[in-house]
Amino acid sequence: MIITSAEFVISAAGPAQYPPAELPEVAFAGRSNVGKSSLINTLVNRRRLVKTSSTPGRTQLLNFFRINAACHFVDLPGFGYARAPAHVRKKWGPMIEHYLANRTTLKSVVLIMDVRRTPGQEEQQLIDWLNGRGIPPVLVLTKTDKLSKTRRISQRRIAAQTLGLAPEGLTLFSSKTREGLADLWRLLDRFIEAST
Repeated sequence: MIITSAEFVISAAGPAQYPPAELPEVAFAGRSNVGKSSLINTLVNRRRLVKTSSTPGRTQLLNFFRINAACHFVDLPGFGYARAPAHVRKKWGPMIEHYLANRTTLKSVVLIMDVRRTPGQEEQQLIDWLNGRGIPPVLVLTKTDKLSKTRRISQRRIAAQTLGLAPEGLTLFSSKTREGLADLWRLLDRFIEAST
């Protein structure tokens, strides 16, 4: 997709604040600090569309972005460790689950994982949950620029084995070098174009 426009729409805590369910949506999920914001910014070729932070847990609502007036990207709060207050973190689970389970325009969820870490139970549970509801997950290993090529391949193999997948089912991605950008867009275009 050639990006002609990318704009912030709204931060939503619940369905009453969602934009009208008119455009296909792709949601972005992952642990706090895996590079979710940087990945979205790289995808849409904008430096600061999504605010990036070195502090885990900055995203506390569902953030909707309109891309080319053709689809929405939805940035979900990160799971796992976050420096947000406990009462705020407690609300994230139901808020995210309600969105994922009920949003009719949701076409795919990009699950972002740090290539340097082995996927854990939370990632596996989310993949199983999405598959059980017929929502195709797109699995991405970010921050590949932090590792040598040999190490990247090795880490992808380990992640794939952990998740019971073929290594080709995991896209290697770097916001810094733009590795995997074309591959990821190819996957996303399938879901977006099938809906328009």
